[in-house]
Amino acid sequence: MNGTRTALITGGSAGLGRASALALAERGWEVIVTGRRVEPLDRVASRGSTITAVPGDVTDPRHRERIAEVIEAQGRLDLLLNNASALGPSPMPALTRYPEDALAQVFTTNVLAPLALIGALIGQIKAADGTVINISSDAAVEAYAGWGGYGAAKAALDHATAVLAVEEPDLAIYAFDPGDMRTAMHQAAFPGEDISDRPEPETVVPALLRLLDTRPPSGRYRASDVAAANTGVSS
Repeated sequence: MNGTRTALITGGSAGLGRASALALAERGWEVIVTGRRVEPLDRVASRGSTITAVPGDVTDPRHRERIAEVIEAQGRLDLLLNNASALGPSPMPALTRYPEDALAQVFTTNVLAPLALIGALIGQIKAADGTVINISSDAAVEAYAGWGGYGAAKAALDHATAVLAVEEPDLAIYAFDPGDMRTAMHQAAFPGEDISDRPEPETVVPALLRLLDTRPPSGRYRASDVAAANTGVSS
């Protein structure tokens, strides 16, 4: 097995995915980033010699097969970071007016695709005694008007993550809630509003890296709690 640690990051062209890819590359990891937008993904790859871009849509089974081939050629997978997410329509509709096809796409991207990717790569993850991190949201546990589609999908992902942790007790499997961030998706959730008060995704990366480094018991973790633990502050 190749001795260099390897990460696969979905939704790696922007936001938390991009910031995480750059941080891991700085640590000497081989990082494979995937996403639908080719040019932004290539720009991320150009930032580090150990970053490889594999453009495509994780909801496409053929693209997941391609990813599996890339990982097989790489020889190991220490981290699968399922970061790709779909918000749904913007402005976000009430559940009673949610278009069925749009809701299906949200669940396909936020639940079915990450589970399928985990299933396709579980052998390599287990061989490396690796880690799976599924990006969650406070909308998975709190009821916000307009967030029903996205929140329900993330709640489903949270529960699936918990079940996977029971089924794979030797692995580290986490649902990670980064909190509000200044991203394009967050802006789409609040069209026309000023979200400049939200923290940049880079500020969340230290908490994610600490989760990866300390490898606590599998479960659901909020970035704010992980950061507080790092400073010895209780919340």
